[in-house]
Amino acid sequence: MTRFSKITGTGSFLPGQPITNAQLASDLAAQGVETSDEWIVERTGIKARHFVADGVFSSDLAVEAANRAMQAAGCGPQDIDLIIVATSTPDMVFPSTACILQQKIGANGCAAFDVQAVCSGFVYALSVADAMIRAGSASKALVVGAEVFSRLLDFKDRATCVLFGDGAGAVVLEASETPGILASDLHADGKHVGILCVPGHVAGGEVMGDPLLKMDGQAVFKLAVGVLEDAARATLSKAGKSEADIDWLIPHQANIRIMQSTARKLKLPMGKVIVTVDQHGNTSAASIPLALDWGVRNGKVKLGDLALLEGVGGGFTWGAVLLNM
Repeated sequence: MTRFSKITGTGSFLPGQPITNAQLASDLAAQGVETSDEWIVERTGIKARHFVADGVFSSDLAVEAANRAMQAAGCGPQDIDLIIVATSTPDMVFPSTACILQQKIGANGCAAFDVQAVCSGFVYALSVADAMIRAGSASKALVVGAEVFSRLLDFKDRATCVLFGDGAGAVVLEASETPGILASDLHADGKHVGILCVPGHVAGGEVMGDPLLKMDGQAVFKLAVGVLEDAARATLSKAGKSEADIDWLIPHQANIRIMQSTARKLKLPMGKVIVTVDQHGNTSAASIPLALDWGVRNGKVKLGDLALLEGVGGGFTWGAVLLNM
């Protein structure tokens, strides 16, 4: 019998109260950095984001999202036999955030590891979990995207500090007799490392290099709109589907203009695009599962719907996954 995988539960978590553009602009003004709600909304579509409090880490956000996903799937930690966490902001250098999450939820004994593909991380992680389930290496996987990007931001650089937020999203992916994940398409091109990176590391007990986020916004935008269309079409082709079959496009929530451009290229109305960037900002690897969970819990994304997930991030990485909910 052919073995497939299917999402059976989704969950998400956002820390604290939303920080509006006006509030952020006020805080930045105190540091001599000028911006405004109008400036941010016009360029990004972002109206608010969430930041963690001191002492809160990616694994803490992952716990909340994971528990909600397991509750939705009707299972508990003892049922999970694979944990994959997509994150660029791990709790520690090592062990993995997945192992820390495993300990916190009490799912000890199963395989657990992190995936680092920045904003494409959840698409990568979901594809890996799907492959492991199809191969018989796992039957019930917890796949999480969790980020605390606020700790990587240079709050003197208004071009980047207004873009990102913190959060986590999760899904339970189970073995199934019927196809849930229909196809995926993953890519990376390391020659673009420099356009989006945090060029720092730890050596000898000290931070070496620059531990704050650097981004060439124009270069990222130009590359993103092209590769996202290509990945979407390649994934649809693998599944024998066309743009007309898509019920929902659930993209990485980086910038409303990138999302609008991708929708136009795929001939999809914005009414078929799940948009949460306005309230969450760019939460990197957490953004796709956050948006997916929002769509499910708001009654938009329903059982049987065909959803295309796609992301692009530092590395430069990109990819897409087509799934039947």
